[in-house]
Amino acid sequence: MKEFSIKKLFKSKITGNVIIVVASIVLVYMIISLYFAKHFFFNIIINGVDVSLKPQSNANDKIINYIKDYKLQLIERNGEIEEISAQDIEMSYNEKNSIYRAYQNNNSFKWIISLVKKQEYYIEDLFTYNKDILENKIGELACLNKDIIEPKNASFSYSSGSYEVVEEVYGNKVNKENLIKAIEESILKGEAKLDLNQSSCYENPKYTMNSDKTIEARELLNKYIKTKITYIFGTQTETLDENTINQWLNVNESLEVVVDEKEAFEYVLGLSKKYDTVGRGRNLKTSTGKTLEVKGGFYGWKIDCSAETKELLQNIKNGDTLEKEPIYTQKAITRGENDIGNTYVEINITRQHLWFYKNGKLITQGSVVTGNPNRGNSTKLGIYMLNYKEKGSTLRGHDYEAEVTYWMPFNGNIGIHDASWRYSFGGQIYKNNGTHGCVNAPIYLAKTIYENIEPGTPVICYEE
Repeated sequence: MKEFSIKKLFKSKITGNVIIVVASIVLVYMIISLYFAKHFFFNIIINGVDVSLKPQSNANDKIINYIKDYKLQLIERNGEIEEISAQDIEMSYNEKNSIYRAYQNNNSFKWIISLVKKQEYYIEDLFTYNKDILENKIGELACLNKDIIEPKNASFSYSSGSYEVVEEVYGNKVNKENLIKAIEESILKGEAKLDLNQSSCYENPKYTMNSDKTIEARELLNKYIKTKITYIFGTQTETLDENTINQWLNVNESLEVVVDEKEAFEYVLGLSKKYDTVGRGRNLKTSTGKTLEVKGGFYGWKIDCSAETKELLQNIKNGDTLEKEPIYTQKAITRGENDIGNTYVEINITRQHLWFYKNGKLITQGSVVTGNPNRGNSTKLGIYMLNYKEKGSTLRGHDYEAEVTYWMPFNGNIGIHDASWRYSFGGQIYKNNGTHGCVNAPIYLAKTIYENIEPGTPVICYEE
């Protein structure tokens, strides 16, 4: 029984000591809280001024003294430093400020938080300065009065079959509007340093080497120059590859890869000038044994430059490798020096005679009547092709109407047809009683031609 009482007493003493310690801690905390009722907490910064533990009534003096020695350092991109001092801009302490807001809402019992957490306040009306003088001071800064190096986006260089990225240029061009704003904010906040680069005071390139857009553009460029198009012109070929295509590629300010459509069109136009045969003179060994050069007409190969350019641009964007013929508006029978082939109609205007060959074999021949030269209706010289053939047609002009059995136009409304109203053909009839430009043929001749000819067959009109 006695032993139990001793243990109980011992426990009572421990409990009492704990209570005393806790009470002491609370008392000390209360005393410190009372102190902070009229003093700033630990780690209190107001507009750049450390007022930690200062009596609230003495904070003004601390701030005023801070202004006397205040300087704002401008750290520029090239490592140079310029300064703006409080004296330079007539900076002063605004006694009618609202500094009380910095501690008005502070609960003094929360002072312990300030031991581990820095608290910074910005009082908007704490400082004043002469704005005109500041503006002039900024205008005199060296960073605004030097040779300007403009910022440049990352660019691209072609060499040895591929494109590489050329590093961007940051330059030294200052954005004056941003600079003024950053300086004013720094002064009002009492900050001692302003890094112009980190504060967006410089004009910077929009795209750098590591930008997604840069990487994407390089990939496209290298895709486009892998294009290889081999154009086939009979036994001849023309190859378009990276050596030419790289000269057509441009990258705009938005880093979009652009293929120069004008250059592509000029390339196709060059193919057209080289390989088109429409209107070119051709040496023809006539049925009378003479060899003549026949010019004019619209027969031959002709590239559709617009359509082929459009197709070519798409080939480049696909990075295609292929062999192809260009897109034609019309084709001749064959390629080579003699693209007429061995199936054609030969009309000798001088002799008023027609021959029709098919696969090198003379199918039919006979006298004809062509356009009247004395009335300005000569049958046009040159090489044409049969547009179509039609059986049973009515031919109409401003002063005539004629029914024909076999109609075979080869130059617009000029064609070969039978002429039942004529009793004779050939000779000099065409000079006085010629046609409006068509080739009148006897019924047997027109019929044989009609039964053997196909659209696209060359029709050659010449004079000796």
